Amino acid sequence: MEPFICYADRAVQSQVRVIENVRVARDTFRLRFECPDIARRILPGQFLMLRLADGDDPLLGRPLALYDTVLDSRGDPVGVDVVYLVVGKLTARLAAITRGQALSVWGPLGNGFPAANAEHLLMVAGGIGQTPFLAVAREALDQRAYGDPPRPSSQVQRVTLCYGARSGEYLAGVEDFRQLGVECLLSTDDGSVGQHGLVTDLVRVALAESAATIQAGKLLVVCCGPEKMMEAVAGLAAAAEAPCLASLETPMACGIGICFSCVARVRQPDGEWDYKRTCVEGPVFDASSLVW
Repeated sequence: MEPFICYADRAVQSQVRVIENVRVARDTFRLRFECPDIARRILPGQFLMLRLADGDDPLLGRPLALYDTVLDSRGDPVGVDVVYLVVGKLTARLAAITRGQALSVWGPLGNGFPAANAEHLLMVAGGIGQTPFLAVAREALDQRAYGDPPRPSSQVQRVTLCYGARSGEYLAGVEDFRQLGVECLLSTDDGSVGQHGLVTDLVRVALAESAATIQAGKLLVVCCGPEKMMEAVAGLAAAAEAPCLASLETPMACGIGICFSCVARVRQPDGEWDYKRTCVEGPVFDASSLVW
């Protein structure tokens, strides 16, 4: 039987060389490395497990979502971009990595986002949750194909990003989204950029303004960020009767489904719930099925 795309036996483990590691916001970096095997196969919403190549401290890898693939002069995928926030030992050491140094990565892992089947894609990000959405938006706007074989082109006509952070200095990659033609609605806790308040305030307005599109079944909500934020977004989407997918940021140890440290409670067809592994059955789930 053909294995599911999210199963680890379809993943590649490689020693890769860093092309660049640049600061894109406060404590936030974009890391680019060469890895044609992964770049050719990875889908928006999938992730990689990354470890330092020069030792075992820290021992465990860190899951990092695909930000985007890197193309060569012929348009072939040859590298991968990930964006990370410095929050612990591994990411602090990662921030000191320079061009030419080696890293250990394995992937692609997880199920990723399905190709968007809607006219309007509403993406909601909090904190570092914007990282999976650049590739999602690029594919939705039919500007790049992902996967091997490449997935078919999208019918999405409009992409909106509602993006919230603590302050403006933590907003990362906004210009990358704008260059794709994504409508960017911003909020900050301190009011330094965009609307003063929570990103859910932006979502509430966006859903109300899209009532006709929702009624026609042509709007899809996707979200990633802090769990409480995603729970609130899922509630708003459910109240508006809009489908919603959530990419969970559950901490992981192995990334390949062995350790069961990243389980999430997911409601089953019979109404009961069961544990599902975020690294294998996720990280993307139907938000209405999650038991928050």
